[in-house]
Amino acid sequence: MADVHSKETRSYNMSRIKSKDTKPELLVRKFLHKYGFRYRLHVKDMPGKPDIVLPKYKTVIFIHGYFWHGHQTQAHHI
Repeated sequence: MADVHSKETRSYNMSRIKSKDTKPELLVRKFLHKYGFRYRLHVKDMPGKPDIVLPKYKTVIFIHGYFWHGHQTQAHHI
């Protein structure tokens, strides 16, 4: 399927899409901090560059937004 935008327009549109500090990510970080979890953000030397790393628990968290997965936008509250 051909792209409906020019190369320049597509590039501009994609550059406006945030990959860090998105609303879902900030909600999860706020929750974790509130309950005393300490974490690292966007660790570049790990496979996939996880959004949140909890080193003490050897756990990573990837936060995938609704846009990329085709879900309808809904308000979720923690």
